[in-house]
Amino acid sequence: MTRKFKPGDWVKSKGLLNAPKMQVLKYISKKDGLFGVVQNHSYVECIWYENGERKSDIFHQNKLVFTTTTGGLFVSSQTKPKTFFPKT
Repeated sequence: MTRKFKPGDWVKSKGLLNAPKMQVLKYISKKDGLFGVVQNHSYVECIWYENGERKSDIFHQNKLVFTTTTGGLFVSSQTKPKTFFPKT
């Protein structure tokens, strides 16, 4: 299976409305419990922050989607630039 993400990408879990924005750390090797096959290119370790506390977990890459904005500890407010129309 090909890798969909690279370290540093911002992702969210599919199907959850209030899923946190997470950052991909790395791909990890995970052994399939049923067949005993080691999968190197399917599982990613992600981190996110909840109430100032760092959390991490392992997700299958097919359960994640890219986010359009980044996340993290700092929240930036986006404002529309003010336009100036000179008087004629």
